[in-house]
Amino acid sequence: MVAHADSKKYSRRFSLPNEIYTLDLAPGEREVYSYLLFLEDRDTYTCHPSYQTIGKAVGMSKNTVKKYVDGLVEKRLITVTPTMLPGKDGRPRNANLLYTILPIQMTMNWFYQRQGLKGKTPTLVGQA
Repeated sequence: MVAHADSKKYSRRFSLPNEIYTLDLAPGEREVYSYLLFLEDRDTYTCHPSYQTIGKAVGMSKNTVKKYVDGLVEKRLITVTPTMLPGKDGRPRNANLLYTILPIQMTMNWFYQRQGLKGKTPTLVGQA
């Protein structure tokens, strides 16, 4: 087996919260969310890939990625913050978005309130 120079970058393990299966996420939203968790800085809970980078990793167009990112923001799994960098002429220009992964319990609390399930535990798909 040949070791690649950046093999450590791809050997990272991450945990996907079980709760995401109770949040009515589209499969594409789960895929984008999973990729953002994969890239997440474990100290700051942030990452900053472009739509193109995400799309290439998960096999989607930039427009489709944007649609799913918007869905994740709406469902309060992530926040998205625009960032700026100085251009060659010194004027600020748009850079990649900064994604912040929100604590899953905060997301679940919002979801329960929205569904009228405050204080109740939802049934997982496939459970009776």
